Amino acid sequence: MAHLHVPAENLHLSDPDQIAAYLAPSGIFYERWDSAADLPDSPTNEQILQGYDTQIRALMQKGGYATADVINVTPDLPNLQSMLDRFNKEHTHTDDEVRFIVKGRGIFHIHPAAGPVFAIEMHPGDLINVPAGTQHWFDLCADRTIRAIRLFKDNSGWTPYYVETGVHGNFQPLCWGPSYLPPGLPKISNPVLA
Repeated sequence: MAHLHVPAENLHLSDPDQIAAYLAPSGIFYERWDSAADLPDSPTNEQILQGYDTQIRALMQKGGYATADVINVTPDLPNLQSMLDRFNKEHTHTDDEVRFIVKGRGIFHIHPAAGPVFAIEMHPGDLINVPAGTQHWFDLCADRTIRAIRLFKDNSGWTPYYVETGVHGNFQPLCWGPSYLPPGLPKISNPVLA
């Protein structure tokens, strides 16, 4: 399950409904998808796409996405750091960045037009859509492993356009894990009302 951290507001959220409510004003949607029960222990990319076919088709219709694929990143991937360096600096895309996490963990930092920078650590079962034009950057967690379904309106829209503010240099790519709550951060029962 995802964890959202807003350093400037001293806020940490782990409840899916609270995370979705916090992200909505920035035009970002977040969902939890149930596991695909019919997937084998080590599924192929095709089996993953088939296992989540119903959810993928619904999302494609809702968002106007044309294609879906699976990316599989492991520590032994050739030129892994070069690939990560393309996306760990603040940038935008001309297409939405839609990711459903099947395995592993990664962290998106979002720099919304209004409001402070926040980080969302994504875990298996988490789906996020970072809308086109949203300033953000992405890092893997320490195990440097992630397997994710990606959806695109147009594959060419995934080119990163870098933002020269340098804000990303002020934030560490720290992942918190499934049960970690940074010391001193309050648990907010309803962030909309807080």
